[in-house]
Amino acid sequence: MEKARAHVFISGKVQGVFFRASTQDEALRLGLKGWVRNLPDGRVEAVFEGDKKAIEEIIKWCHEGPPWARVKEVKVEWQPYRGEFERFSILY
Repeated sequence: MEKARAHVFISGKVQGVFFRASTQDEALRLGLKGWVRNLPDGRVEAVFEGDKKAIEEIIKWCHEGPPWARVKEVKVEWQPYRGEFERFSILY
């Protein structure tokens, strides 16, 4: 299992459509740690840490999101694994 970290920015209709809660559900299902939050500019930002294959899977999921989302773009910045999170959280 290769450990990895990804910093992700999702744009489109991604606020007010349960994107954060759905992202948390997916991250927990995949055993990932990190956080997700809304940004003032309308995007959603997330950091995922854990198994690289699981991160690749959630990034693929982010291109669709929950049923009411309309994702236009997903930007991914791969970073060195830090192991700094105990769980996956929604930041407010």
